[in-house]
Amino acid sequence: MRVVITGATSFVGAAAVKEMLERGHTVAAVVRPDSKKSDRIIRPNRAALEEGRLIVAENDLGAPECLPGKVGTDFDGFLHFGWGGSGSGARTDRALQEKNLEDSLGAIRAAEKMGCRKFLFSGSQAEYGLHSTLITEESECRPRSLYGEAKLNMRIRGEKLCRELGLQYIHTRIFSAYGPGDHPWTLVESCLDAFLAGETIALGQCTQQWNFIYIEDLARAMCALMEAELTDSNPVYNLAGADTRPLRAFVEEIHRLCGGAGTAAYAARGENAEGVVNLIPDISKVAEATGWRPRTDFQTGIRNMIELRRKESPY
Repeated sequence: MRVVITGATSFVGAAAVKEMLERGHTVAAVVRPDSKKSDRIIRPNRAALEEGRLIVAENDLGAPECLPGKVGTDFDGFLHFGWGGSGSGARTDRALQEKNLEDSLGAIRAAEKMGCRKFLFSGSQAEYGLHSTLITEESECRPRSLYGEAKLNMRIRGEKLCRELGLQYIHTRIFSAYGPGDHPWTLVESCLDAFLAGETIALGQCTQQWNFIYIEDLARAMCALMEAELTDSNPVYNLAGADTRPLRAFVEEIHRLCGGAGTAAYAARGENAEGVVNLIPDISKVAEATGWRPRTDFQTGIRNMIELRRKESPY
């Protein structure tokens, strides 16, 4: 299979590039012009680059119409991870989120011109909003941020456009991915920073139900969906881990694995702008459609991250 991956140097994009290449596929990895993060995909995949199975192309997210001329038209699928601004501040920027949506629809038009039969989009659990029970792909969506609204609008408009152009649309909803290469401001990274340094981290109450998915498991799920013959009329697939429990239990496990150093100060800061969100995802649909199952439990994932930090530490 020959695929195009936008946002290829992002946390999720880089993992998808690596997984696709390991499965024997050819990848055109699209990066921002003069990207300083290109080594994220070049260094671990140098053999594929030398073999011609990895093509690195520079292109601005706002100009998807240029892609066919830069990487060609002989492709089977398109994985779209290019989305500007996922941090808490950017989630309330209406102009940015509306531009993300229009650029993503432009990516579908480019995918059609490149010969693609499938278009996979990285949506978010933020589309669901506040729920206190099991979240299936049929659960009502009540997003509480402009970010969640834009992702949900892509699900509606993206599916419609793909249908008009003859592409199969796949809309993934990602639940709290973690692992090496994640953004430094996330809960897991922030806890690791504090506990390994013996410091205190200020947190909310952390009483909500939560779910984490390890980045390698997430990449495997994305690739499995691209490879599978999907027949469900609903193109949405929840991508999450198999372990749901109170968020505080995850924090305490990180603390234990860090040797018990440092302190978690609960109820010491306000909750995020979207409110107290419970993540109780049902992942049976993707499992039944592809045979995929999460392989990495939370303890193993955190140990991997700690070991990597120790290897990279100059001390």
